[in-house]
Amino acid sequence: MNLILIPARGGSKRIPKKNIKLFNGKPIIEWSIEQALKTTSFNKVVVSTDDQEIAEISKLAGAEVPFIRPREFSDDFATTSEVVRHSIRWFQEKGIFFENVCCLYPTTPFVKESYLSNALKELKNCKKEVFVFSATSYASPIQRAFYIDKNGFSKMFYKDSFKSRTQDLKKAFHDAAQFYLASSKTWLNHENIFDCSKPFFLPRLFVQDIDTLEDWKDAEIIFEVLMARSKNKKI
Repeated sequence: MNLILIPARGGSKRIPKKNIKLFNGKPIIEWSIEQALKTTSFNKVVVSTDDQEIAEISKLAGAEVPFIRPREFSDDFATTSEVVRHSIRWFQEKGIFFENVCCLYPTTPFVKESYLSNALKELKNCKKEVFVFSATSYASPIQRAFYIDKNGFSKMFYKDSFKSRTQDLKKAFHDAAQFYLASSKTWLNHENIFDCSKPFFLPRLFVQDIDTLEDWKDAEIIFEVLMARSKNKKI
């Protein structure tokens, strides 16, 4: 059996009620739940939450909410790995064991069912204890990145790269913050999701980390454009 677990706590601060805030007409968590339910590669779609309102909305969308997450796994310091491990152990205590668990974030309206199914295939083909996680490329070379010093002036992180041609610089990638997939054994025994793991690459257009209201507005604009293109069969 394979599980999709959606962690959705109720205490978001930068965007109040972030996980159930309306996004293109419905609570944003519903977009994740809908895609999770479409895949036939996973047997259960469960939402782990400490919030009763999120629980009710999730159940109406078709997800299971078999427990309310304990307080110690719901504060600002609880990690994704801790939340997933709590859920795996909760089910194991009930005699339910999952071979693989996909942690899917609730604020990922760009996720597609095919991403989840194909990532699971990649994990099985790998035949190792690793995580498969969503990733994408940086738009610009990170070797040209700079920071601002205490006087307000720019300083390069990698000064030796100043004279290098862009095409000669190594391409860099980052976490797309959509999903993290591994066997239950891997989740229970390994803390670092990115340590010698397998990235599942997504187009940059389908990646938008939503942490601020500005991020939210940008995501809505991109989403509407993609929906319009999809209806016109241009993507």
